[in-house]
Order: sequence, then C-alpha cells, then structure tokens
Amino acid sequence: MIPGIAIALLAVILLIAGFEMLMVLAIPTLALKAGFFPGMPDLIIAQKVTGGINQSLLLAIPFFLFAAELMGRGQIAGRLTGLVRALVGHARGGIGYTTIGGAMGFGSVSGSAPATVAAMGHILYPELRRAKFRDKFSLGLIVSSAETALLIPPSITLIVYGWITGTSITALFAAGLSVGVVMGLAFAVLTAIEARRTGVQGDPRATLGEIGQALAGAGWALGMPALILGGIYGGIFTPTEAAVVSVVYAIVVEMFVYRSLDLRGMIEVAEKAAIQNAVIFLLLALGTLLSYFITLLQIPNMLVALVTDANAGPILFLMVANVAFIIAGMFVDPNSIQLILVPALFPVAQSLGIDPVHFGMIVAVNVTLGMVTPPFGLDLFVASSTLQKPVAEIIAGIWPFIIVNLLVLLLITYVPGIATLVPDLIL
Repeated sequence: MIPGIAIALLAVILLIAGFEMLMVLAIPTLALKAGFFPGMPDLIIAQKVTGGINQSLLLAIPFFLFAAELMGRGQIAGRLTGLVRALVGHARGGIGYTTIGGAMGFGSVSGSAPATVAAMGHILYPELRRAKFRDKFSLGLIVSSAETALLIPPSITLIVYGWITGTSITALFAAGLSVGVVMGLAFAVLTAIEARRTGVQGDPRATLGEIGQALAGAGWALGMPALILGGIYGGIFTPTEAAVVSVVYAIVVEMFVYRSLDLRGMIEVAEKAAIQNAVIFLLLALGTLLSYFITLLQIPNMLVALVTDANAGPILFLMVANVAFIIAGMFVDPNSIQLILVPALFPVAQSLGIDPVHFGMIVAVNVTLGMVTPPFGLDLFVASSTLQKPVAEIIAGIWPFIIVNLLVLLLITYVPGIATLVPDLIL
C-alpha cells in the first residue's frame, strides 16, 4: 500500500511541476513495474505499449481529426454556420444561438472540441461583438459551445471510452446525440438570459429566398453529417469506416466543389493532424500500459470491495466519481483523464448495475467540463491562440457556462433516461 501511495504522489508532483503528460503517465507507470513487478521482462512493456493500440477501432481517431482540420481550414464550417444563422439569427440574441448551433453542426462532422473552437472563433467572435454581446460572454460562449463536439457523434471522446470499456460505439454515439442536444439547449437558455439582460437584438428576419440560398450553399456541408450518421445507424459502415468516408468526402468537397483548398493546403492540414494524432496515440499507448498494471494490482477489485463494505450505492459512487473527474479535469487532458480513471472506476460501476452507456455519458460530460476548466483546460488555450486574447480574459468569461455545465452533469448523472433513451429506441 505504501509504495502505491508513494507512486501516486510521484504522479501528482510531476503534474504540479509542469512535466508533460507523457512523463506524468510514463514515470509512475514504470515505477509501478519496478516496485511491484521487478521480475517482469521488459519485452512485456513493449508488447503492451504497442499491442494495446493495435486495434482497428482506434483508426477512427486519426481520420476524424484529419477531416475536422480539413473542414475547419475550408468552407464547410462557415456554410453550416451561415445556414444556422439564416434560420435563427432573427431571434433576440440570434447570433448567440447561431454560435451554439454552428458548434453543434461542426461537432457533428468533426468530433473535436479544439477544432470547433478554432473554426467557430474565427467566424463568430467578430459577429458576437458586433451584435453587442459582452466580450467576456462572447469568449465564454465560443469556448463552451465547442464542448458539444465531444458529445454529438462522431465524438473522439466516446471512441476512446468505448475502446477502454468495450461498450458499443454505436450506442454511445446515439446517447451522445441526446446529451449533446441537452447541453446545447442549456447554453441557449443562458444566452437568452444574457441577450435580454444586455439588450442584444437579432438580425433582420431572413426571407424564404435567403433561407433557400443558405440551404443550397450548405448542401454539400449538410451531406457530411447525413452520410456519417446515416451510414452508421443504417448499418452501412462501422464508425471506423465512417471516419475514412468523412476524410474522402471532406477532400472532395473542399478541393473540388468549394475549391477552398489546394494541394499545398491539404498537405499543411495533414501535417497538423499528424502531429495531433502522434500526441494522442503516445498517450493511449502509455494509458494501455497503466491500465495493465492497474488490473495486475487488482485495484478495481479493491475498489469494488471498498464500495461494498461501505454499503455505498450508485448515488454516492457517482457523486465521488464526478468529483474525481472534475478535479482531474482541472489539470489533465481529456484522453489522459479517461486512461487514468475509467479502468479503475468502470468495474465498480458495473458491480453497482450502472448502465455502461449511462456511465459513458457521465464520463463524457466530465471530460467536456475539463476542457474548459481553469487552470489548464485545453480549449482555453486554443481560444487564446485563435482569438489573440489572454487566457485570463477567457477564464473570466467561462464561469457562468461552468455552472450550467455542472447542472447538466447532475441531470445526466441522476436521470439516466436522458442518456439511454435514444439508444433504447433505435438499437
């Protein structure tokens, strides 16, 4: 027990000291091996690191990330946003609803919150300020709306959770659709309150002709979510195959239909996506090794026994799990959060009869919260870089959205039907 506590403290010290997450995962994991399994051949370490990520399911991640970068660099994001604005822009604070709807639309074809922040930030931040939304609220809305990309399919977060736990990706995508809509509606309520309080008005109502023009302009962009979601739920292809299709579709539309990308631009996008994927897969590989040692040390069994001895039911367990995820989200990137906590907590959730899809939605909402939670929420820094704003200014505007996010988390945690309704209906 004492060596285990010492290794956990080592990880915390490395994190506070500012070491890269690669080292925060790697050094304590190797310390576990040296402290508890000194006789284990080093070859096993190499096998676990490489073998754990040698799964076709994980191929969905690099393809969806590549597609997201292609669409953010091209015109698909802008045309989806233009259609949403034509439909809802006339309402009081309509550009705020456009931001939420545009983020949800781009999320439905990208699965990446940072890519959504970058795409929506460039397009909508100037429009929010022009509409007289306060600067702090505008920054908070852009960063928070991008959270829906981690819930609405195709979601990289849900793919990682499904890989760790063996839960159906299709069922998780179906649940993420309903939870993402709930999150978007919650942000829309906050936007309505802000618009009424500050006197923000809407755009002139679009005519039927203007709506038709926006719809025609976004036709190819709308084809992407229809193709991905229709193909998955129609049984035409798997989520991994859908990711490949999304890349081909994005290349064809951006290069040959919209002509927004040339060969040089596509190569630059591919380079950026490759760097992002390299970081993610290094973390996934080390997370696989950490999960292996967690299993060997029987930590899940110890937690199950602890919960049983304490007579802790699902309500108390989920409360503790949420607190653990919220604290971790303040310091750790979303994939690492799952790699560290899910292997230990998922068996406990199963022992308490918690639906795997429901628990997956709780994890996903916590991960989205971690993306915007100070001091190290990833989307805060993406927004700072994209909009050329100090991180402190973005943090100042994020707090109302964090409160809304916590309320949605409580709702999803203790009303499981919100997460399981859609999967039960369509699967």
